[in-house]
Amino acid sequence: MKQRWFIFLILIVLSVPSAFAQAKVDLQANDTVRSVLERQVGQAVELRMKSGEKIAGKLQKVTDKLAHLSQLTDASFSDAAVDLESIAAVVVKVRSN
Repeated sequence: MKQRWFIFLILIVLSVPSAFAQAKVDLQANDTVRSVLERQVGQAVELRMKSGEKIAGKLQKVTDKLAHLSQLTDASFSDAAVDLESIAAVVVKVRSN
């Protein structure tokens, strides 16, 4: 009985890291920064700004002009509203090490 529980726990532990990995970014012909972001709502993303700055956090919402990030990586208890036209790249973690 203990062996069964041990095997069950090992299977759970091995499956958990893959649960946190997201699906790869699937670009469509007419995609924009906004449409890519809209598919990532609820996920952790890193935005690379045209100025060279990086902003990382959980993507909460995307509007016509702004992206709302919460749980910012380098700023505890902070949110950000980011101008979509200022974003150069959207970085999404698609697999764990």
